[in-house]
Amino acid sequence: QVQLVESGGGLVQAGGSLRLSCAASGRTLRNYNMGWFRQAPGKERLFVAVISWNDGSTYYGDSVKGRFTISRDNAKNTVYLQMSALKPEDTAVYYCAADVKRYSSAGYWGQGTQVTVSS
Repeated sequence: QVQLVESGGGLVQAGGSLRLSCAASGRTLRNYNMGWFRQAPGKERLFVAVISWNDGSTYYGDSVKGRFTISRDNAKNTVYLQMSALKPEDTAVYYCAADVKRYSSAGYWGQGTQVTVSS
């Protein structure tokens, strides 16, 4: 079993930056693809980014390419999402996920952290 706890969300002005963190406990993340998803009010949960467990390769959703960066520290059992050039449409609850599959599902989810971008 894996427990995921996100932190780092908050209110930021458009054009600003935030870094989200996801700390895992219960099992090492070393063998899992790790990712971030987000869900805006009244909308479905959408894929944001994923980082592979074996070679650290990354993949991003089209709406965040060039602005967001996912990274991981296996020694600290932590995954990060650096968000830059934030836009109001980035406002959502951001969820950390472990064992991400096909950019649409995951075996484990965090509780989410709110990110609000004001215009």
